[in-house]
Amino acid sequence: MNTTPAIDITDLTVAYQDKPVLWDVDLQVPPGVLLAIVGPNGAGKTTLIKAALGLIKPVAGQTLILGAPYAEQRRLVGYVPQRGSVDWDFPTNVLDVVMMGRYGRLGWLRRPGREDRERALEALEKVGMARFAERQISQLSGGQQQRTFLARALVQDAQVYFMDEPFQGVDATTERAIVELLKELRAAGKSVVVVHHDLQTVAEYFDWVLLLNVRRIAAGPVGIVFTEDNLRRAYGGRVGFLNDHSKEREDEPVRLAQ
Repeated sequence: MNTTPAIDITDLTVAYQDKPVLWDVDLQVPPGVLLAIVGPNGAGKTTLIKAALGLIKPVAGQTLILGAPYAEQRRLVGYVPQRGSVDWDFPTNVLDVVMMGRYGRLGWLRRPGREDRERALEALEKVGMARFAERQISQLSGGQQQRTFLARALVQDAQVYFMDEPFQGVDATTERAIVELLKELRAAGKSVVVVHHDLQTVAEYFDWVLLLNVRRIAAGPVGIVFTEDNLRRAYGGRVGFLNDHSKEREDEPVRLAQ
């Protein structure tokens, strides 16, 4: 049995102009889990993903993907960035964006072939975007943009996925489609790390959680670490938390008093 963590982050510290954004963070993510990164604004959630992907250089620490540095495992990693970080006015269509996900396997000198195009169209079908394949990305709604980026990640056929706020600004239908896709990835043995803001849906959507506020507050299975005490430590102040996560009370708000 393979016991190598899908993601192994050790002593990760990131600072901007000498101000720590992440401090001495450790995280081990086993294969085949959906993990939410949860914490207040400015907690370092996006920074953690970018540092793990080598997009930001840490002051200290390291990240291993399936036992090796990201640079050696790039082909095994899919990334869905925040929609706000993408230039949606770039003159290209939906199919071309999704095809970009194949370049990690092809290399930049080889052009995608028929099989790559078929894989891209299959991914678009899976996320409900096949009929928009020729549409310019500037003409997409927020939910359609997010589905396009999910399709691009799917054609990478990765083992580990990082997704930065994939539910932000999408409609309920798109959110349900994303959740089903995440569960399919988990069922296939993939590991998915998601920056997430909605505390109400953590227990429903995910099986692992990292509570982060510059430092690691707690990490592990949702049923063990997603507690009122840990949430209070992550967010500060009084947290009225739903201990039973029951359906009967799902409309009751989570109250965060600063």
